[in-house]
Amino acid sequence: MDIQEIIVVEGKSDTIAVKRATGADTIETNGSAVSGETLVKIRHAQETRGVIVFTDPDYPGRRIRAIIEEQIPDVKHAFLKRSKAIAKNGKKVGIEHAADEDIREALAAVYTVDTEAAEEIPQNVLIAARLIGHPDSKQRRDRLADLLQIGQVNGKGLQKRLAMFRIGETAFQQAVETIDKEEQQ
Repeated sequence: MDIQEIIVVEGKSDTIAVKRATGADTIETNGSAVSGETLVKIRHAQETRGVIVFTDPDYPGRRIRAIIEEQIPDVKHAFLKRSKAIAKNGKKVGIEHAADEDIREALAAVYTVDTEAAEEIPQNVLIAARLIGHPDSKQRRDRLADLLQIGQVNGKGLQKRLAMFRIGETAFQQAVETIDKEEQQ
C-alpha cells in the first residue's frame, strides 16, 4: 500500500502495526497529552507531505484527534472500528491489536475534511432520525459513524462531528435511510 502522507499514531506499538501493514511513516504522540514539540512536527509534516490522524477508537484517541484538529485543521482522518481494535484478551483497545487488513482498509477510507462548507445538520433532524434522545440512539449513531466513516461519537458530539467533516444533508439522509432499511430486515 503506497501512502504518501505521514500517519499520526499514539505510540510505538501502533507504529509497528502501521509499518507492518502499510510501510508508511509515522509520528507518535506518546499519549493523550500531545506536546507542543509533537504539534510542531505534525504541522511540518502536514505542510510537506500531508498527515493522516489514525488514533485508537477510545476516549484518549478522540482527545488526541481533537487536539490535532484544533491546531492543524486540514489534516486527514482514518478511523478503525472499535470491534476491529480489541485485544485477544478483550480488555484493551488499540490500533496495535488490529489485523493488517483492517488497518489497510481504514487507511484506504481516509476522510478528508471538505473545505466547501456544508450546512449543519439541525438538532431536530438528529432527534427525528433517532440518533439522539431515544433508547436505540447509541446503536444507530454507531452504525451512522461506520457508514460515514467519521469515528465513534456520542450524542453530544454528533452534530459537531458531522459539521467538522462537512457531512451534508444528502449524505446524512442516505446513511439514515440505510440504517432504517437494515432495521426493517
